[in-house]
Amino acid sequence: ATGHAPAQQATPAVRQAATPHATPAATPHATPATGQAATPHATPAATPHATPATGPEGQPQAEPQPTAASVYRNPLRGVSDLVMEGVDQGVDFGGAGPVYALGDGVITNATADDSAWPGGGWITYRLTAGPDTGFTVYLAEDVTPTVQVGQTVTSSTVIANMFNGGDGIQTGWASSDASAAQSQAADANGPVPAIASINFEALLQSLGVPAASSAS
Repeated sequence: ATGHAPAQQATPAVRQAATPHATPAATPHATPATGQAATPHATPAATPHATPATGPEGQPQAEPQPTAASVYRNPLRGVSDLVMEGVDQGVDFGGAGPVYALGDGVITNATADDSAWPGGGWITYRLTAGPDTGFTVYLAEDVTPTVQVGQTVTSSTVIANMFNGGDGIQTGWASSDASAAQSQAADANGPVPAIASINFEALLQSLGVPAASSAS
């Protein structure tokens, strides 16, 4: 499926599936078009740990940065017969049931009638907490929104109901203006699966979603 021509949004640093949230690349991202944070999160420790109140010679130390697994939750935990269908311009799944938000955010799109997507579903929300604060997530295709634009959500909020419509769902990072998948940006045209999609799949895996079986 193809969506609208999107505005560019920086991609969160590529994560490794084996760790909850891998260290971001040293090279800073380009600043997103709408002023979203240039980097999605500070570098987290591989394993969360307590930080002493003071360092050597009594110097104060910064608080540890949160990992994705400590802030976000598996958004597909309520889907029955979940099938991982592949990774292309987003991460594709089959099944039916409620889909939750990853974490705290604000809904920026919520429609069941977007002609750019099979099934018509197009829901986006901007994350307002955690290591990917400021980035926008999309959920598309065989979904019916249960939220409205402007609504505040948490990881306990059902944002859509997934139905068996033959197309499944696609989810991933959205463009900065929330008009399309980030992988559809003009400068993102390249190998499939897209880097942004692989990045989002790694985030889902860190939250307990099984890996997609193959690229499509």
